[in-house]
Amino acid sequence: MQGSSSAELKVRPRLPEWLRITLPQTDSFAHTRALLDELRLHTVCESAKCPNHWECWSRGTATFMIAGDRCTRACGFCAVPTAKPLPLETDEPARVAEAVRRMGLKHVVVTAVARDDLTDGGAEHFQRTIRAVRALSPATIIEVLTPDFNDRDASIEHVLK
Repeated sequence: MQGSSSAELKVRPRLPEWLRITLPQTDSFAHTRALLDELRLHTVCESAKCPNHWECWSRGTATFMIAGDRCTRACGFCAVPTAKPLPLETDEPARVAEAVRRMGLKHVVVTAVARDDLTDGGAEHFQRTIRAVRALSPATIIEVLTPDFNDRDASIEHVLK
């Protein structure tokens, strides 16, 4: 602001206490970040730009996003990038299972980008991930948040198997 004196500048009000968060100061966040990097895993926390990922990762949890980090759709409510997806990584289910085991998760959430480029929408990849987690961590509850598979009942049934 040219010509304005410092006295004329408005001071921005501070956020109320209830709206402020203190960033975690434990090693858990860094440990979670390092594990995800080491195993080359995507999370909806990062891809969808979740503002709470600090809180979750500090508690040693994350929502795994399988089938890549590029979505075939451009939903206005979502921050996941829309682009031509890369081929599925066949070892990804085993990497997710290893992360679940090493994190000691009792409950895991697995979601995915929409993969309209795949005949089954990624249903087989979901099934392989579920089986891999069950093999390494049989007591872990697995919650899956699937895409709509373009309303293909066969894909939904495949995941449910």
